[in-house]
Amino acid sequence: MKILVTGGAGFIGSAVVRLAVSRGHEIVNLDALTYAACLENVAMVADNPNYAFEKADICDRPALDRIFAKHAPDAVMHLAAESHVDRSIDGPAAFIETNVTGTFNMLEAARAYWEAKGRPEGFRFHHISTDEVYGTLGPEGQFTEETPYAPNSPYSASKASSDHLVRAWSETYGLPVVLTNCSNNYGPFHFPEKLIPVVILNALAGKKIPVYGRGENIRDWLFVEDHADALLLVLEKGKEGRSYNIGGENEATNLDLVKKICAILDRKHPEGAPHADLITFVTDRPGHDLRYAIDPTRIRTELGWRPSVTVDEGLEKTVQWYLDNEDWWRPLLSRDGVGRRLGT
Repeated sequence: MKILVTGGAGFIGSAVVRLAVSRGHEIVNLDALTYAACLENVAMVADNPNYAFEKADICDRPALDRIFAKHAPDAVMHLAAESHVDRSIDGPAAFIETNVTGTFNMLEAARAYWEAKGRPEGFRFHHISTDEVYGTLGPEGQFTEETPYAPNSPYSASKASSDHLVRAWSETYGLPVVLTNCSNNYGPFHFPEKLIPVVILNALAGKKIPVYGRGENIRDWLFVEDHADALLLVLEKGKEGRSYNIGGENEATNLDLVKKICAILDRKHPEGAPHADLITFVTDRPGHDLRYAIDPTRIRTELGWRPSVTVDEGLEKTVQWYLDNEDWWRPLLSRDGVGRRLGT
């Protein structure tokens, strides 16, 4: 297929681009190259004849129309989004603009293109979202595709809004869509403002490792390359109009996760060990959801997908990648907001 990927220079988007190109798909990577984007994430496919890059903002409708007309994609994978909860607390406007207005523009551009092409049956608009739209869980239970939406942060509210727009465009205009909601991603090329890279890089620098509250918040951790594999599977074989929850089946408290990373670093980078001595509890994030957990029954039974990487295996790979790729992460430490506590 020829796939238009929005946000393909970001963390998850670049994993999708790399995997899709390796499988022989033609990829058009549309990215505005804002603060968290890095073309280095896709440098290994940049010279591939099946790869093209378009610098554009999803809020720029004329640019979107031009790109659809120029490249004539068979499908869209819409990943472009503002995604950092702490930044959404400090500056929610950018999240509404990109995640809501940008998704609206993508839907309208895709609909205009699809209708102009005679509504080809194989076209798909795949909207990639988050489990945070469901709000928070107590000690028991999991999110299913039928869980009511109850977002608690400006970020998750903006993503919930975009999910609703996608469903409405499917029901009202017949646009062929699929939706996915994923758990927390981690792995190589993760921008150094999120929890796991912050832990790794602070530990390597001998800096305090900040843990919100008492570290009791629980997340389901999904290795980014597993997620990319699931996304391509849903695009190709998911049922039109259907949503699929993608989870890693790897629940852990933030504190346990941080301790696992510190133990790996003690082995791989013994200088500064024990790194767990750097753990410092800090004031919690406002409205911090207690627990996320995904029930992956639908994607497992309908599409036969399960994650291939356990959290222990994935953390080993991730820590080693950061140890081996200082040339990638070192320049990013000077980008706006990195290394500074946001969202207080």
